[in-house]
Amino acid sequence: MSTPSNAVSPDIGVVGLGAMGMGTACSLLRQGLSVIGCDISPTARAAFEDAGGRSAETPAALAGCSVVLLVVVNADQVEQVLFGAEGQGGLAAAMSPGSVVMQCATVAPSYAVALGERLAALGLVMLDAPISGGAAKACTGELSVMSSGTAEAYEKTDAVLSAMAAKVYRLGEQPGAGSSVKLVNQHLAGVHIAAAAEAMALGASMGLDLEVLYDVITHSAGNSWMFENRVPHILKGDYTPLSAVDIFVKDLNIVHATGRELKLPMPVAGSALQQFTAASGAGLGREDDSAVVKVYQRLRHFDLPAANDAEERPS
Repeated sequence: MSTPSNAVSPDIGVVGLGAMGMGTACSLLRQGLSVIGCDISPTARAAFEDAGGRSAETPAALAGCSVVLLVVVNADQVEQVLFGAEGQGGLAAAMSPGSVVMQCATVAPSYAVALGERLAALGLVMLDAPISGGAAKACTGELSVMSSGTAEAYEKTDAVLSAMAAKVYRLGEQPGAGSSVKLVNQHLAGVHIAAAAEAMALGASMGLDLEVLYDVITHSAGNSWMFENRVPHILKGDYTPLSAVDIFVKDLNIVHATGRELKLPMPVAGSALQQFTAASGAGLGREDDSAVVKVYQRLRHFDLPAANDAEERPS
């Protein structure tokens, strides 16, 4: 049963305590907010409790929260959290009218639009708020939030946004605009990671010193943020997932689906998607997204650096 609509809870709920969700929830805690973290993993819940937060095993326990952030993987998980199995027993129906759902996952813009309409019909407010910046910036409260929503949504989430983000982009008044901009970002991110992997494969195939190659490129016009950030993972031989291959299989598939809706061809994104799909098909889906370089290695049989457990994991 919903709490009375005039009962304003100070609690903030965070569903999904993975790398991004945990960092975000801890950033909210550091700013003095009352946070309940929810995850199916007992280990994640225990870690959040150790950080000073409260935890819940199921989303239903967050029904009394004034704001709930969904830091989950995809639209299917959003559906499960908000509406339950077959539309029954989800969180949305139990939340008080006027409460806010901050939808932070990467989803299709058309889905975000429809979700905003469904939540509004239940008396809830949605902030379409995909996030970017990686686990490191989530931990320091320096994410970029690509958001859209009403003035009411921003007013009710002001403290949350201030605690979790270095930059909040206000992109429109209706859900969908935030997810649209995030999709452009993911298009570029996926293409740049695939291009960085292909470039390192080219260098390795020509027998170049990969450390020297990295230094040259990061001081030259061919550099990109993703090259600079992801190639150190390759150089360390450490593919512990900070963002996994399968994330970009998902996101670039959303890019393509949206392109089909718009009748817009995107051959460059298509090529990157095929490389990530090949990596996933080769059993690398749960490895760091820089592991897409191994697709090239298996075709050309060049050497890549081996892991050195004594060395620190790159950010």
